[in-house]
Amino acid sequence: MKRDILLALLLLWTLPLGAREIYPLNEGWRFFYASEPNSDNARFVTLPHSWNNNPTAEGSLRETTGLYQNDLRIPAEWASKRVFIRFYGAQNVTDLFVNGRHAGEHRGGATAFTFEITDRLRFGTDNSLLVIVSNAARTNVLPTSAEMNFYGGLYREAELIVTERTAVSPLYLGTDGVLVHQRTATREKAEGELEIHLTSKNETACTVAVDITAPDGRKVFADRIMHAKLDGRPLKIAYTVPNPQLWSPEHPDLYKVNVEVSKNGRSDRVSVRTGFRQIKATPGALLLNGRNIPVRGVVLYHDNALSAGTLTAADYDLDLEEIRTLGANALRSAVMPHARHLYDRCDETGMLVWIDTPLQRAQFLSDAAYYATAAFEQNGLQQLQEIVAQNLNHPSVVMWGIFSRLRNTGDDVRPYIRKLHDAARTLDPSRPTVAVSDKNGDINFITEMIVWRQAVGWAKGHPHDLHIWLEQLGKSWSHLRSAIQYGAPGVIGHASVPLHNKPTTHRMPEERQTLFHEEYARCLQNDSLLWGVWVENMFDFGSVRGHNGTNAMGLMTIDRRRRKDAYYLYKAMWNKEEPTLHIAGKHSSHRTSPQQTFRVYSSAGEPLMTIGGDTVRLTRYADCQYRSDTVTLTGRAEVKVRAGKLRDSTTVLIDSAPAPKSSPVLPQTANPQKTN
Repeated sequence: MKRDILLALLLLWTLPLGAREIYPLNEGWRFFYASEPNSDNARFVTLPHSWNNNPTAEGSLRETTGLYQNDLRIPAEWASKRVFIRFYGAQNVTDLFVNGRHAGEHRGGATAFTFEITDRLRFGTDNSLLVIVSNAARTNVLPTSAEMNFYGGLYREAELIVTERTAVSPLYLGTDGVLVHQRTATREKAEGELEIHLTSKNETACTVAVDITAPDGRKVFADRIMHAKLDGRPLKIAYTVPNPQLWSPEHPDLYKVNVEVSKNGRSDRVSVRTGFRQIKATPGALLLNGRNIPVRGVVLYHDNALSAGTLTAADYDLDLEEIRTLGANALRSAVMPHARHLYDRCDETGMLVWIDTPLQRAQFLSDAAYYATAAFEQNGLQQLQEIVAQNLNHPSVVMWGIFSRLRNTGDDVRPYIRKLHDAARTLDPSRPTVAVSDKNGDINFITEMIVWRQAVGWAKGHPHDLHIWLEQLGKSWSHLRSAIQYGAPGVIGHASVPLHNKPTTHRMPEERQTLFHEEYARCLQNDSLLWGVWVENMFDFGSVRGHNGTNAMGLMTIDRRRRKDAYYLYKAMWNKEEPTLHIAGKHSSHRTSPQQTFRVYSSAGEPLMTIGGDTVRLTRYADCQYRSDTVTLTGRAEVKVRAGKLRDSTTVLIDSAPAPKSSPVLPQTANPQKTN
């Protein structure tokens, strides 16, 4: 035993001393508003935290400035080290003070940022932190137009990072300081370059050792630089991995890149994960490792009914599970990035990801999405750089979103879009850029891929008209790398309206949404022109500017408790592992008309329907869609369907229940009649 202990001590003496330490900094915060006279009534809070916690509070989102205080006793032995503080998300402008001294500012609500606080600390005693966060709208912080809520606060986690004097830098654009640039990835080899950002106090050179380990733990690459310069420029090391296991949705194989920096017998070590794969966009196809991946995507926003904007790892895990159950293989992070945990899980499960830059225009005509000022443009470029750098190592991320639904009116936004596109391509040539557009013009030809946002058949026209649009797209723009995004609001419990009536902001029945998605799915079922389909949205989300405080375009409600009919439509079409059988219209069981037609979604074969024991004929309408003959019902009727081993049923009640007026009674304004 003594011999084993002695050997262990000898081994420790031969290894470099010191190691990076990371401490969660989520507890012990005291919160109060800037409008309060002092902090006497500060509330104790734990991160993540926001001062808005009701995502459906119509018209009452609080835009203000909040202050967070914390006290830390910093050990005396840290005096020989360096200390950094990292925030993983704060909406939208953040200033940090340490012991009363300003330590840094960050503008942008969805990316991580890090400040070094070493020179402002008092070692061996207590230190005070003050974080001032504002979610007030500004014309020089993107986005300046959005439908989603910005809840404010330190809405993601924070941590302290303690390193040696020479270390892998935590300061580069909020990253861990190690970026893996992929050049080629084939079955024979993966080649690229490691970009390592170093930082030091009073040193000019250090030793850097790197290695890459395979999913099974084998070391497949190693290099060592004995005298790496510490001149402020990143160290770049070319790598080659023979016979790599390529990352794909079916085989999400992940490699680990380890970097160790040592100087004077002390070291710092950082590990990041990545996966090797090749992405190429062509008209009609997104190629991953040379294989066409038909994209079946959903748009994902940034809140839920319970957590509001302070989503936790558990929240993301549940959302991702619902997306996978739906059968989608891709998600779009609308407006801005989600937390890193979501993309880590996408790496592990093979989900494809599109991350947006916050150059966005909401549907509100009064909004200004682009300000032709140097401050606005610089902020957008800064946020783009952070988004790309922080998510570069995620193999699940396959495209960078540059803008969404801009109108090229007033100041010409096209030069700025080109600047963002060029910046993304310079930072990361391995991924294509993409944009969402609902306007004509050459604004659509800047990014490498374009996603057309369609709504024909909702406020005007008929969903069948999508066929006409597809024909025109094929005739005139078949050379473009096009996809489609579409959606319609639907509220469970809103009374249905005759189909010839237009929906309104106050009445958006689920049935309308269901029919919209049915027709779009039917039009697109045999399409070969588009590389992908994006359904808008996966979940309803909080929108203080929307009716009832919610955008109701989700396939599920904001509380994640209720799946709308359209959810089962896509599950039937997309999820080939778990068969689906569903009768649409269950949320409207009370009906007034004796004449009824039923719609069924089935991926388990042609279903058999019975009503009150009588068989009703079903006709295939489209892929996984079946419709019944019109039947006459009275009173209570039980509707049942079966397909293979699956069963589903619903009960409808036909009676003369009160119904909305078909047209309002207009007030009489001429020749009024007197009454007694």
